[in-house]
Amino acid sequence: MPELEQPWSIEEQCFAAGYETVCGADEAGAGPLAGPVYAAAVILPRGLIIDGLNDSKSLTEKKREALFEVIRAEAEDYCVARVEAQEIDAIDILNARMKAMQLAIDGLKKRPDFALIDGNRDRGSLCAITAPHETVVGGDGKSASIAAASILAKVSRDRFVTEVLDKEYPLYQFAKHKGYGTKLHYAMLDAYGPCPAHRRSFLKKWEKGRP
Repeated sequence: MPELEQPWSIEEQCFAAGYETVCGADEAGAGPLAGPVYAAAVILPRGLIIDGLNDSKSLTEKKREALFEVIRAEAEDYCVARVEAQEIDAIDILNARMKAMQLAIDGLKKRPDFALIDGNRDRGSLCAITAPHETVVGGDGKSASIAAASILAKVSRDRFVTEVLDKEYPLYQFAKHKGYGTKLHYAMLDAYGPCPAHRRSFLKKWEKGRP
């Protein structure tokens, strides 16, 4: 998988506009039927090139795990945040995604002047990105800072689901499907019904189809 072609071009535009500290923010886990949605915000040293850095979805699990450690070691600052399944049900997934990313930005010890947000959305009906920011469509494949955030968010969520939820609710085999709507996951739902880690708002169609 090729690396980012111009990993600092978007950040350099921000620096040229007068911003001194720029973070990237991204979320992971918007689609699964269970578990929290995670987000990360990362400030990298200006111009840092990390070999193999790219959108977390384009990387193997082994590569993500390796880059996760490099990013944490090399970043000027980073923060990972999450919004739990019950709150996702209460406020909906778009609001939860925005809240998680803003929580991650707010959790940085080094206050960024500007945030680069992956995607084309910066607000829901209740929650919004309140930091000075710009949305970047496909940003995790264009920006070093956003790509780094995507990896921290993805690996953090995968670790939580496989190491925590899988042990708390072993019947559902979360380590195998990571909460996504796979055939196995639906089979476990059919057998045991939902557990407290499930997003009930994501299960309405399944519940309608139950005998």
